[in-house]
Parts: sequence; structure tokens; C-alpha cells
Amino acid sequence: MKIKLRSKRVSRSLGGDIALFTILLIFAAFTALPLVLVITNAFKPLNELFIFPPRFFVRNPTLDNFKALSVVMSNSWIPFSRYIFNTLFLSIIGTAGHVIFASMAAYVLSKHRFPGRRVFFATVVLSLMFAPEVLSIPNYLIMSKIGWVDSLTALIIPAWAMSLGLFLMKQFMETMVPDSLLEAAKIDGASEWRIFWQIVMPIVKPAWLTLMILAFQRLWQMVPGQYIYSEEMKTLSYAINQIMQGGRAREGVMAAVSLLMMIVPIVIFVVNQSKVVETMGTSGIKD
Repeated sequence: MKIKLRSKRVSRSLGGDIALFTILLIFAAFTALPLVLVITNAFKPLNELFIFPPRFFVRNPTLDNFKALSVVMSNSWIPFSRYIFNTLFLSIIGTAGHVIFASMAAYVLSKHRFPGRRVFFATVVLSLMFAPEVLSIPNYLIMSKIGWVDSLTALIIPAWAMSLGLFLMKQFMETMVPDSLLEAAKIDGASEWRIFWQIVMPIVKPAWLTLMILAFQRLWQMVPGQYIYSEEMKTLSYAINQIMQGGRAREGVMAAVSLLMMIVPIVIFVVNQSKVVETMGTSGIKD
């Protein structure tokens, strides 16, 4: 005698769906408040920026803050475009190198067996415990000894070796890239480079897209005052700090700059949002 067991289908009522949607909407609105505040402040005139109690939304939108920013930067002996170029160059080259080197190192650590592999990865995990401020003096001494002080190289090369990317990529490759797939590719005569670029990297695309967003945001907001002394080599974050030293009179200019600094990382995140969500869902191939 066979007994059929029916799986109970869990379903919510219309009221439950509405309640869940309402809760999610509240949390989404709360998360978006800082973004909305930055946008509205950028278009507020000075009298609304200094009003008390402060108003969340702008009443009389204006472009005066952006015009004042143009005037401030035109009076500088270093063109504003130079700061933008330095920041873009640092962010793009640093992010690309970090993703490539972290992925290659993660592939070796996760899919190859060699003496000292566990010790090396344990060292990488241990490095995640140290704050950047702890390593600032040793890093400066190293850069000074090499001769990279006062150049973007002192920022780009360390960005390539950030341990967070290596940890993220290794964990993802171990979970989502089956060894049987790599063994089959080797039997078919594929080289290590071909396996890495044509098999492993497409599978872990969600992971390195996530890593790209994290690395770009970190480099985009970096203030390289420790290593860079020449004015023409400094980044946009440094220019913002200079504007902040102007005091309360430049509050409107600061609001405009904050919006400009926020646009690029948000655009990159929105473009890659679907892949980031896919990373959280641990997509890929499993044995």
C-alpha cells in the first residue's frame, strides 16, 4: 500500500502580500533618504541650506551652487579637469588590476594544491583584521624606499594587492566552480590560461563585478595626502577637502560637489545591479 505525501504549498493572502510590500517599501524609503537629501541639498539656495529647522526638500531649486563651484575651481591654478583625470585614472587602473590579480591568485589558491597554500590564505585572512591606519607608516616607508612617493603608482600598486578581493574571489570559486569541469577541460587539452579566462572567469562574473564596485568606490573616494604632494597629481577628493576649508560660505559648493562625487559610483552600481543580486543568490555551476 502506497501512501502519497503531498507537499503543502505555502501561499500568502492578498493582505499578507500588501503588508510585506509595505514593510519593504518603508525600509527602501529609509535607505534612500540620505541619497535624496544629497540631491536636494545640491539644488538648495544658501538661505535654505542654513535655515533652522532644516527642510528635507528644496523649495526654490537653483543651479547657483554649481555655478559657484565653477567659479571656485576656475580660480585654482590647477584645472578642475586635472583632478577628475587623476581620479578616473586611479580608479579605473586600480580597479582593473585588482580584479585581475585577485582573480588569478584566487584561482591558484582554490583550484591548485601546493605546499604552504593554507598558510598563505591564513595570512590573507589575517590581513583583513588590520585597519589601514595601522599600516600607514610601514607602507609609507616602503613607498619612500622604492621611490614611488609623489606618484599615482604609490596608490595603484597597493590597490592591486588588496586582500579583500582575493578572499572574496577564492571563496566564490571554491563554491561555484566544480573541479570536475576543470578536469574535463584539461583532458580536452585546454591550457591553464584558457581555463581561467574562458571557463572560470565567466562563471564567477557576478563575483568580480561585485568586487569591481567595491574597489572602484574605495579608490574614487581616496584622499592620497599621505603619498602625493604635487598639486597636479592630487585627486578630486583632495579638491573637495580644499573647498571644505573655505568655511560655511562654501556650503552650497560643498553640496554640489557631494552630488558630483556620488553620481559615478551610483551609475556603476545601477549598471551592474542585476549581477550583484545574482552573486548574493550564489549562481553558477555545481557538481
